[in-house]
Amino acid sequence: MASTGTDKPDPEAATKSEVPHPPPKGIDYFAVDVGLRVLLFAATLTAVVVMSTAKQTEPVFVPGAPVRVPIAAKFNHSPAFIYFVAALSVACLYSIITALASLGVIAKPIYATKFLLHYAFWDVLILGIVAAATGAAGGVAYIGLKGNSHTRWTKVCNVYDEFCRHVGSSIAIALFASVLLVLLIMLSVFSLHSRIRE
Repeated sequence: MASTGTDKPDPEAATKSEVPHPPPKGIDYFAVDVGLRVLLFAATLTAVVVMSTAKQTEPVFVPGAPVRVPIAAKFNHSPAFIYFVAALSVACLYSIITALASLGVIAKPIYATKFLLHYAFWDVLILGIVAAATGAAGGVAYIGLKGNSHTRWTKVCNVYDEFCRHVGSSIAIALFASVLLVLLIMLSVFSLHSRIRE
């Protein structure tokens, strides 16, 4: 039986199918990732230190007392501020761990895609924790600054001005940390997208 040219196996097709394709390289922004995570560490650490050093003692009139009594305002007098310090401490520790992991990925890029996926998930979780803590602390700080006439909560920042400056500064730094986390999420998603697209 005569064979036609179509029955012969194509040697080029065989070698093409046998050679494994390397995974898509994508664009690596791990140097930027490390920089942002170090900045996140600095921001969260600063916010924790500023909030935990917020303390001021002032003589205040107390109902039923004929004289002014020295009363201290501390961050640990408010559950929202305690939650804020705890949440920012977790974010601070997380930023150290992930910055070291990113340095490891720069040394061994074979694990880059897996780390990018984990970063995208964990960064969203940490962002939620930091944003919730910042919102809770901001709400309490606003009451301290403006008061609430409907509930008869009086403002305290006219008396505890230094304490309120510490709290306000810490909340502003935490907002900056939230923006950094958003940038990290966008960077991870963009890097994953560039790997999938190629």
